[in-house]
This record gives sequence, structure tokens and C-alpha cells, in this order.
Amino acid sequence: MDNRIAVITGASSGIGAAVAVKLAERGARVALVARRKERVEALRDRIGDRAIAVAADVSDPAEVEAARSRVAAELGRADLVVNAAGILVPGLLDTPGPGTPADWRRQLDVNVAGLLHVFRAFLPDLQAAAAAGGPADLVNISSIAAARIEPGAAVYAATKAAVSHLSRNFRNELAPRNIRVTNLEPGVVVTELLSASELGTAWLEDMKTRIDPLAAADLAEVVAFAVSRPIHVSLPEITVVPTRQV
Repeated sequence: MDNRIAVITGASSGIGAAVAVKLAERGARVALVARRKERVEALRDRIGDRAIAVAADVSDPAEVEAARSRVAAELGRADLVVNAAGILVPGLLDTPGPGTPADWRRQLDVNVAGLLHVFRAFLPDLQAAAAAGGPADLVNISSIAAARIEPGAAVYAATKAAVSHLSRNFRNELAPRNIRVTNLEPGVVVTELLSASELGTAWLEDMKTRIDPLAAADLAEVVAFAVSRPIHVSLPEITVVPTRQV
């Protein structure tokens, strides 16, 4: 990982933050991209001079383009992009309150459109890195919810299904150009994803009593392993779940 330049979205907490820390420990320079400016600045201070903090909302293409320009100016050409930004708003589709059209739209904007904005902005960098003979990696954080029925989280599950299918299509187009695409589908992970919802928080606490959920650091280890393989080795789809989750 020495001298690789990694862009990690959703780096203010959870899987994104853990991936950023792990990649920096392995020698990469990392751009921490997230909406919460104070969070990414605090993580930058923790990591040190191998990191820059970039406040940007991935659902806004103009902010993503500005983030790319800043990464290029301060770190150089990115050769590793991790799409870890994501939100979940629990709620049944046919009830008021949680699960409103505004909640649906926000999840679609961040989880799907945001990933596409980041992909579009940094694809030229990945192409240039691969053309120069170096590694070039795109890692998308999906979920096992992509292929499951998820009561109370139907829209979130649908967005993750889109992420997984986009990843397969990205790989089909990019593999001939030596750009690796890895789609990571975690099971239950203890993060802040559900912290804004009483329903979600209660569900996660219940999971803690029944299984031993993953930590964000567990996923960071998997990402670091996948992107540090020899250039001719690709891990297109990885499912990681707690041993007791079925």
C-alpha cells in the first residue's frame, strides 16, 4: 500500500473511517470525504500527515467534483476509491413518520446517486493509474441486504441491490482496462448507521444479544487485503458476516 492514494467516502464514521485508518497504517495517503467537516478533521488529526479532510456531500455532484480537484492538488492522482458513504432510514413503506418519500429520496441520493457521482469523478484517475501499469481499485460497500427481504428497510435494501448490480456492471466494463472492482457485502456491523432511529438502535441491541456482530475494523481488514493483492488478482464479490448470523 506504500504511496497509494486512496479516496474514502463516508469517512466520518463506521466502515469508512476504519478503512481510512487501516489503509493509512499500511502506507497509503488517504482523502477523508464526508459531510461532517468536524468529524473528518478529527480523523485527519488522528491519522496525521498521511491524510487530508475533505468536507463534501456525495449526493451533490458539484461537491464531488470539487473534492476530486482538491485530492488531485494535495495528494495527486487517486488509484484507490472506496465508496463507503451510506444511510439507512428504517420504516415501513405504508406508514407515516419514518419511511416518508423524503427519507426514500435521501437514501437513493446518497447510496446510489452518490456512488455514481464519485465513480464518474474519479474514473479518469483510475484509468490513468491502470494505464501506467500500477494498481487501480474501486471498492463499493454494499450489504447482504442487497439479496434479502428486509422488513422495515425495503428502500435501503433496494439501494444496496443497486450497488451490488452496479458493481458487477462496472467490473464487466473496467476489467479489460485492468481496473479491479470489489463489491463488499457485510452482515450486521456495529456502526452509527442505525443510531438516528429508535427502531434501528433497538434492533442492533437485540442483535448484540443473539450474535457477535462485526466491527468496522473487521471490514477494514478485508478491504486492505483485497486491494493489496497482486495486480492480476481480483476479488470481485466478498460477503462477510458474523459467524452466528444466518
